[in-house]
Amino acid sequence: MTTILIRQTKAGDYLGFTCTGHAGYAQAGEDIVCAALSVLSIHTVNAMEAQAGQKMNVISNEEDGVLDVSFSAPANEKTILFMDAYVSSLKNIAAQYGRKYVRLKFEEV
Repeated sequence: MTTILIRQTKAGDYLGFTCTGHAGYAQAGEDIVCAALSVLSIHTVNAMEAQAGQKMNVISNEEDGVLDVSFSAPANEKTILFMDAYVSSLKNIAAQYGRKYVRLKFEEV
């Protein structure tokens, strides 16, 4: 199962997110859920960096299925838009494939 933890302040401001694990929907190389989550997550990071100019620390380990993103500056308007779209897409994937493969969590920091 892939778990995505979205970190926010009590006011709802985004601080970053962490993805861990492999979905396990199918064998490696054929897992469409894992592929969708990976592409969506990497796209979001790249867009926040290139299009929003968001300053962030990114740690990734493909073998362990870990992507950890922490904003080193407050999320700007474009970053908020990208994160809102990311969360919306994650909710859709989780609803379609279920908690057996995707778990979306939120944490107030």
